[in-house]
Amino acid sequence: MLDALTLVTGVAALLLAAWCGWAAYRDQPTKDWHFIGMGVVSLLATVQLVVGIVQLARGEKPEQGTTIFVAYLLGAFACVPAAGLMSLTERSKWGSVTAAAGGVVLAVLEVRLYDIWGG
Repeated sequence: MLDALTLVTGVAALLLAAWCGWAAYRDQPTKDWHFIGMGVVSLLATVQLVVGIVQLARGEKPEQGTTIFVAYLLGAFACVPAAGLMSLTERSKWGSVTAAAGGVVLAVLEVRLYDIWGG
């Protein structure tokens, strides 16, 4: 797995979480700019998914098993878009809280992906 990509994705997820958390603190719903940020973070997770699948196709193996690695890759790919969709249904500060939680979850998944691959 590419360590730099994992680090950048995790840091971007934490920045998104802080940004959406700040909006929640100020009693604001998620706005268009937040969704653009979620799109950037989701793009990074998509690149990571593709890189992970390519490495598995080349015969490289994660230390803790392929099945758990693929499960975490798919979870990392889906968590921010899912949080974004949920924040659309709740157009209050709780939508911002949901988006912030999605960023925190992605950051934790990135740490776990690093461990699973053998970092």
